[in-house]
Amino acid sequence: MSFAAELPIFRLQFYLTASYPCSYLADQSARSQVAMPSGMVDTVAYSELVRQGFRRSGSHVYRPHCDHCQACTPARLVAAGFEPNRTQRRCLARNTDLEVRLKPLVYDETHYRLYRRYQAARHAGGGMDQDDREQYRGFLLQSRVDSALIEYRLDSEVVMVALVDRLLDGLSAVYTFFEPGLERRSLGVYGVLEQIRLTRELGLPYLYLGYWIADCRKMAYKRAYRPLEMLLRGRWQEDEGV
Repeated sequence: MSFAAELPIFRLQFYLTASYPCSYLADQSARSQVAMPSGMVDTVAYSELVRQGFRRSGSHVYRPHCDHCQACTPARLVAAGFEPNRTQRRCLARNTDLEVRLKPLVYDETHYRLYRRYQAARHAGGGMDQDDREQYRGFLLQSRVDSALIEYRLDSEVVMVALVDRLLDGLSAVYTFFEPGLERRSLGVYGVLEQIRLTRELGLPYLYLGYWIADCRKMAYKRAYRPLEMLLRGRWQEDEGV
């Protein structure tokens, strides 16, 4: 028997979903390729799947597999080569008073209430602004890989929470939510900068940033973090875009 056959990723099966409305491009439909059974996707298997362009939402591991669109491009930052630009340095300076804590995936009512405020302000009408506590737990607190919450406090109040996965070759930024009334602090930018710092501190080469979509304004920020690599035609390549 082949030793390869004993690795979890080789025992997975992959299924295509039915079409559903695209979350990123208006008037577009989408499909996903899903890895099953999800219970077999441990840190080792998931690290390889992420290198192949997969992401996770709770225990759901997927990658876009649309019939007529290939707009979703996996992106990762080469952590060792990153140098903050002037705007990013200012963001770091504005947030030196934040206290940062790593926490396990345990339900916290304060986090949930912050999540609901964030969704109401940033994604009203998108469905997630109505998530109850069980939906929140399913989305952010269910993981079969090595995951943690990064909590940020200002004067003892939680103002941002980020969910990250530790892979064999990097960190994967899963989801971040923050206090919507603190725009001057650019907390979303600061969250990415902190994850870059943590990636380096752990001695890992990459921070996986999810998908970049050229025609989606909400994805444009990812190109502000360089050197950036994109997964194109099955190979990670340096992004030459400006």
